[in-house]
Amino acid sequence: MKKNMGIADRLIRVLVAIAIAACYFTHLINGLTAIILLVVAGVFLLTSLVSFCPLYLPFGIKTNKKTD
Repeated sequence: MKKNMGIADRLIRVLVAIAIAACYFTHLINGLTAIILLVVAGVFLLTSLVSFCPLYLPFGIKTNKKTD
């Protein structure tokens, strides 16, 4: 698995995940919407931690500057 996410991409994903969690814990979102968004937030955090997004592969997207 080669890294295909840059620092800015990872940071944006973490910030979006934090925003979703904040909305959930302040009860701005609830029900099925909350569950779906929490799953998305979890995926964002996981992909940020491993610096790899599988959805980028079919499109050839690579946001990191380094070539592996």
